[in-house]
Amino acid sequence: MFSTLFSINSRRNLKAFIRKSVNLLENYTKQKLINHGNALHCHLIKMGLSSQKYVAVKLLIMYLDSRKSFEIDQMLKEFNGFNLVVQNCLINANLERGNVTDACQLFDEMPERNEVSWTALISGLLKQGNVDKAMFYFERNPFSNVFSWTAAISGLVQNKLSFQAMRLYKDMLRSRVLPNDITFTSVVRACVDLGDLGLGRSVLGLVVKFGFEDNLCVSNSMVTFFLRLGEYDSAKKIFDRMEEKDVVSWTTILDMYFEMGDLREARRIFDEMPERNEVTWSAIISRFSQSGDAEEAVILFRQMIQHQFKPNVSCYSSVISALANLEALEAGKNIHAHALKIGMEMNVFIGSSLVDLYCKCGNTKDGRLVFDSLPEKNVVCWNSMVSGYSLNGQLAEAIELFNQIPQKNNVSWNSLIAGHLGNKNFAEAFEVFNEMILSGEQPNKSTFSSVLSASANLASLEKGKYVHAKVFKFRFHHDIFMGTALVDMYAKSGSIESSRKIFNRMPTKNEVVWTAMIQGLAENGFAEESLRLFEQMELTSSIPPNELILLSVLFACSHCGLVDKGLHYFNSMEKVYGIKPNERHYTTVVDMLARSGRLSEAEKFIESLPNEPEANTWAALLSGCKIYGEERLAERAAEKLSVAAEKKPGGYVLLSNIYASGGRWIDVMNTRNLMNQKGVKKSGGCSWIEMRNQVHMFYSQVEIHTFSKDMYWVLQLLNGEIQSYFT
Repeated sequence: MFSTLFSINSRRNLKAFIRKSVNLLENYTKQKLINHGNALHCHLIKMGLSSQKYVAVKLLIMYLDSRKSFEIDQMLKEFNGFNLVVQNCLINANLERGNVTDACQLFDEMPERNEVSWTALISGLLKQGNVDKAMFYFERNPFSNVFSWTAAISGLVQNKLSFQAMRLYKDMLRSRVLPNDITFTSVVRACVDLGDLGLGRSVLGLVVKFGFEDNLCVSNSMVTFFLRLGEYDSAKKIFDRMEEKDVVSWTTILDMYFEMGDLREARRIFDEMPERNEVTWSAIISRFSQSGDAEEAVILFRQMIQHQFKPNVSCYSSVISALANLEALEAGKNIHAHALKIGMEMNVFIGSSLVDLYCKCGNTKDGRLVFDSLPEKNVVCWNSMVSGYSLNGQLAEAIELFNQIPQKNNVSWNSLIAGHLGNKNFAEAFEVFNEMILSGEQPNKSTFSSVLSASANLASLEKGKYVHAKVFKFRFHHDIFMGTALVDMYAKSGSIESSRKIFNRMPTKNEVVWTAMIQGLAENGFAEESLRLFEQMELTSSIPPNELILLSVLFACSHCGLVDKGLHYFNSMEKVYGIKPNERHYTTVVDMLARSGRLSEAEKFIESLPNEPEANTWAALLSGCKIYGEERLAERAAEKLSVAAEKKPGGYVLLSNIYASGGRWIDVMNTRNLMNQKGVKKSGGCSWIEMRNQVHMFYSQVEIHTFSKDMYWVLQLLNGEIQSYFT
């Protein structure tokens, strides 16, 4: 236990023996090894050394740290009369326990005080958040040196009073007290909190003037300062100039590259680090997981284990989240088993990640088992389970659990709204949104994105306007993502003028908003304007067209008869834009050719496709045949559509509709009989109308509306009135 102590002959070298005993007591105090300390104390009593001044002080500190009341009283008896060091220790112990009144009383009753006494009291009071009392003593401190000034400045920064800390720092300079490295570290942290770049640069000038530019802690704080304010070049210059770098230095610059989104450079920096610890490994695994590179996060976790580093809670949580995104259930189960083995499975953060893992892999049953096993659940854990049920279409379970959440936040509400949206319960999504507003919970951008999508799918202009008003009220109307959602909502609701206004007012436009506006114009019959906007995008922005934009362009060309122009854009997809066409692009080209009567060209185009065409492609050709009366080609297209329908049963519905539009009722009947044999069901037709801010939905051949009987009775009455009018 303390065998190295016995190697010293206490009679021949008493000073070395005492020095070693003091060192051991300090280590036992730091490591909380009170039993070891007790054993050493007993040995020192036997040797008559426990009352020796330095030994007694270290024993007292150890017992104060462990809060051993009996032993503290016994040690105090070892000191005859007033002892300044002992009094300072007692003041520190009381402050650490939060006994501010006792600490101040002890200090006030001291017959003499040194600079340690004053600094310890001021620093301790600030750590307890008692700023006013700390500053009261600071102003009366006779020892106006760098340590007392630094203690006050650091304490104010820790209490989020950075402005007051900077004023005190200026007073310190006026008092001609020179700062030290800890002073500068605290002052730079204050500049970070204030977000004042100019002030930070002024401090940097003084750092150089007073010769602290090579100090490791000060350099690290300056790198952090410039990083937090987005001055990446300045941060990198200081880092590159540092002669000495520690784990903190490397981790800070690593964070810089993550902030910049440069994952490749971040990985290069990590690989170059001469020293890594558990925190560094956890940080990079967490960052890769959060950045969406789940595979790299998992690879790094395996390397961490191979290098015999012990993962912490954050690391386990991050790698489980990465496996959830990869839907790697078996690997996740292995991590779960390891967490069980080391007793970390009850941790709420790991538990929340495990719930998310099982639910994303479609296993809500095991997710619920983990959820129920957690002794303590935070709101993240509740939200993970509600979101898991919603994701897997178990809305009844999601609603039941949602109602049990002790304290909901906007993520809780968003999970339920997203669940209704994912299950196409658009009206219900609005109901939950209204309940959220009434509860007093403030929506965020994710909330508005979901309800605007619900409004767009319902084509409910009134609901869309209501949500738009809320977006404006909560000051999200300048956000580019909200602007995009509003453009899409108004376009899908048929209010293309409102969509145009929002689009034109947006100061910056990304790929998504251009897509929404071009697509909205094309789908609302403004084909020529859609094409002009596409050309404007190519001329005025650096955004390259994507698959959806080019699909909208082809759709617009199809609907305004610009076949040659459409073919030009189609042929440019791979050559100019580097985008490989998909089935939807092929179908739109066939529709474009068929609409203009170029049916044989459309058939040749289909035959030249690299992959077997989808049912919609043949349906587009068949529709053109019907318009232009090409019966022979129609027969071939119908036969091909029938074959395509065998592989994609939804094609039967298309074929049935085509036969019905041509009056071929026997073929319709045969097709529907075949659908029944194959077990293919056509979803019922649905229409809706919005009245008094309420959407009324009607399905063909199904009477599910609350007032269905009353409506059909009125309809029957009207039919009777009409018939009597004409007879």
